[in-house]
Amino acid sequence: MEGTNQAPRPRVVAVDTTDPDSRAIAEAARCILGGGLVAFATETVYGLGALASDADAVARIYRAKGRPAHNPLIAHVADAAAARALAAHWSEGAEALARAFWPGPLTLVVERAPGAVVHGHAGLSTVAVRVPAAPIALALLRAVGAPVVAPSANPSGRLSPTRAEHVVRGLGERVDLVLDGGPCAVGIESSVVDLSGRTPRLLRHGTLDVAALRAVAPELEASGRAPLPGEARGSPGLDPSHYAPRAVLEVLPRAQIAARIRDFPGPHGRIVRESIAGTTGHERVLGDRPEVWAQRLYDELHSLDALGVERVWVETPPADPAWWGVADRLRRAAAPRP
Repeated sequence: MEGTNQAPRPRVVAVDTTDPDSRAIAEAARCILGGGLVAFATETVYGLGALASDADAVARIYRAKGRPAHNPLIAHVADAAAARALAAHWSEGAEALARAFWPGPLTLVVERAPGAVVHGHAGLSTVAVRVPAAPIALALLRAVGAPVVAPSANPSGRLSPTRAEHVVRGLGERVDLVLDGGPCAVGIESSVVDLSGRTPRLLRHGTLDVAALRAVAPELEASGRAPLPGEARGSPGLDPSHYAPRAVLEVLPRAQIAARIRDFPGPHGRIVRESIAGTTGHERVLGDRPEVWAQRLYDELHSLDALGVERVWVETPPADPAWWGVADRLRRAAAPRP
């Protein structure tokens, strides 16, 4: 409309999630192979993809996101054979985990093969690699025919995108093309298991239950030392403050949320397991299933940000390991911002 002043937007192409259009996939592959940045739907969140072997394109990702150099990227590949090609040593443990959980929301960290040209490793000798399950992501990776690094398609430290519109709002013209596959099915980032040491370590919690991972990797350690400020991380998503909405977020027991509602006069929102009756503000009720919370958490926080709320209170998740992925994201989202 004449007289309006809209920010530049990337090209957005809607793609069927179950049967991706070959022309759209081919266009996205050409863009990546030509040094461009393509945001695309995975089952976890939308990734911002660049050719892993293209140093300039990978540097564009870091600039577009404002991402610190100590934060490595995950290389996405089409199958386990492509993952093995990036590894200096592919252990029996890596093979067992890949067989059990790929394609899917699991990233494996392994020692990088000497000949593997994969940028975005934060100066470490390792590479983080994943085979995503989303048909759009797999079709794109097959069309590119090479590893694609793809962190979440959002400004660094902010809410991850689970819809194409989140990508457009967050990054705008810093992205060349967006493949819109609708809402992501899983909704939070992958679990990350480090296999580069003597004992497997879970670096980042996701939606995969620790018990399920230990059924395949019995020696798995589920906690470890937090990285120091500025220290290269073995996995993305380990900064103390991360996944944050614009609003101030607090994670509180239900009774404390009710007290906050009474005491806070400004616009606010809340995300709870059951409705808190007779109160004001914008309420999101997600029930008692951790997989539903994982799928909807970022989307609901994006919607509350869009409403302009100043504060968001989120009900403390249960201590059950099935909730650890959600609890991790909330803890980092509520941390003091640098």
